[in-house]
Amino acid sequence: MIRPGTFLQRAEGNTGRVVPPSGFTARLTIFSAAAMAFLAVFALALALAAGRMADRWDAALADTATIRIAAPQGQMETQTAIVQEILRTTPGVTEARVLPVEESRALLEPWFGPDLPIESLAIPQLIAVRTAAPGFDAQSLRLRLSAEAPGAVLDDHTRWRQPLVRAAARLRSLGFAAIGLIGATVAAMIVLAAQAALSANAQVITVLRLIGARDAFIARAFVRRFTLRAFGGAVAGTALGMLALALMPGDPATGAFLTDIGFHGAEWLSPLLIPPFAAITAFIATRAAALRRLKELT
Repeated sequence: MIRPGTFLQRAEGNTGRVVPPSGFTARLTIFSAAAMAFLAVFALALALAAGRMADRWDAALADTATIRIAAPQGQMETQTAIVQEILRTTPGVTEARVLPVEESRALLEPWFGPDLPIESLAIPQLIAVRTAAPGFDAQSLRLRLSAEAPGAVLDDHTRWRQPLVRAAARLRSLGFAAIGLIGATVAAMIVLAAQAALSANAQVITVLRLIGARDAFIARAFVRRFTLRAFGGAVAGTALGMLALALMPGDPATGAFLTDIGFHGAEWLSPLLIPPFAAITAFIATRAAALRRLKELT
């Protein structure tokens, strides 16, 4: 006959047998961890893509400006020359380039089509300006332009660049917030599954207590099994998510957001953090739920 103390010593080496290896709770835990990990991969890819877009817009537009010259046809060349001279003597201006007719047509083509007779239209002359952050004073340049070239208007892109960068940064924050919500959902599902398993094994728990098992030992059995289930499901979901992103058509060179959702270079290592995160979440959630439920079963 095996004494209770001997039985517990043997059980300590394989605490996972206290929890049934299959059934509804096992399937629920594995499926929820896999599904949430799959979604977390896409949320992470969205957050990183939004971050790249914000950085790209900020870098591309931070040191640029545009001068728009609207003047009668007979004065256009004169005012353009005056503006070029002003820019040549303006501190902080590193480059000023008058946009030719072909580039102006290319800018308007998406809106009006390729057959737009731009030569016969009163299209303002555009000058692309590149600036250096220290030394460039946009307000002083506006005052000089208004005094010497009344038809010239400076646009330093601040008015519409900052909202775009803020929107992209907010989208990145929402992506990381979604990952947090996914983690909370995994924790809630695992708590429900652990509580169901504890209730289904109430008789086993009673027997273990009769032979001297402590709640910490019983809880450890559930924690180990549910942590492994969550980790295995998250590994499968992460792998499927990474495969789906790898198969998505895209062209990062275009700079378009929808064609740049994915991971670049070392970013492919970031989804590998999802399974350990799921396991840690399962460990904490299952331990808290098990100890609370065991107290209720006392």
